[in-house]
Amino acid sequence: MSRPLTILGIESSCDDTAAAVVRGTADDATVLSSIVFGQTALHADFGGVVPEIAARAHAEKVDHCVADALSNAGLALLDCDAIAVTAGPGLIGGVLSGVMCAKGLAAATGLPLIGVNHLAGHALTPRLTDAVPFPYLMLLVSGGHCQFLIAHDRDRFERIGGTIDDAPGEAFDKTARLLALPQPGGPSVEAAAKTGDPKRFKLPRPLLDRDDCDMSFSGLKTALLRARDGVIGPEQTLNRTDQADLAAGFQAAVTDVLTAKTARALDLYLALNPVTPTLAVAGGVAANMAIRTALTDLCTRRNTAFLAPPLALCTDNAAMIAYAGLTRFAAGEQDDLTLGARPRWPLDDTAPAMLGSGKKGAKA
Repeated sequence: MSRPLTILGIESSCDDTAAAVVRGTADDATVLSSIVFGQTALHADFGGVVPEIAARAHAEKVDHCVADALSNAGLALLDCDAIAVTAGPGLIGGVLSGVMCAKGLAAATGLPLIGVNHLAGHALTPRLTDAVPFPYLMLLVSGGHCQFLIAHDRDRFERIGGTIDDAPGEAFDKTARLLALPQPGGPSVEAAAKTGDPKRFKLPRPLLDRDDCDMSFSGLKTALLRARDGVIGPEQTLNRTDQADLAAGFQAAVTDVLTAKTARALDLYLALNPVTPTLAVAGGVAANMAIRTALTDLCTRRNTAFLAPPLALCTDNAAMIAYAGLTRFAAGEQDDLTLGARPRWPLDDTAPAMLGSGKKGAKA
């Protein structure tokens, strides 16, 4: 199916309720509208995302989000060719809210329904924004996920490494809580680190002694806690200098780990002799300028293009879901009303599960 398609996308896997409309082909698509209702204020007092609160907010907002996306695109629902929705992985209550909304719309209109892996949405974003040719190397680095993927085709992703415990975004959030910085943690830690001394505290760089692309951030978080406890005042408070130095030390450690592991991932990827070598980065942590600068410099040294989509398309959004759904629908694929919500859904189901994936299987 090569004709231009118009796809409504719905995303609700974590704490952003999103809807978007994308039109075009798998090789040339345009975002007609993209709406995101964030939940930062709802979770601010809890130091992180509360699944029950997130699920309720999704249920309250998702239909309004869809209406706004259609309105901004100047379209009615029946102007769309299909409805794409995140069917996993993610917080099950949130994923279920989006799936049920999409199924209701599909049942009422007769429009085809397309379930999308949230990670595939991120991994295909470089195709949406820049039409990057396959294969390319993808670093997905966010609050819930961190993995290196070689994107061979729209439905074939080879995972060559990832975190065995905390994702970097999760570690940034936990660090912010330890340092009494506001949520979300990524921007807060980055802002505090700007005036800090990254060399004052000797924090570890986990797993750099292993010749693979796997990462670990849990031990780094524990080391930061001990460093903090060594300088915390009698009233269990940090002065601004200590706060900034700890933030800078943590950010530098994460940057060093990501850079070193990305260099190893590039070795594996470049061995494929891609025509247009490209490293693409997506996820909220990709907005961190220290990390982005280090990865850009690495790619310059390795004669590889560096691509970070616009921030609005790096973080969770429905445009990437609509585009991923478009590629499935164009290939003749769709789902029916038995589509279920999946808390776990590995993008590369041939790769062994990462450690700590739980009794129910690998998350991603």
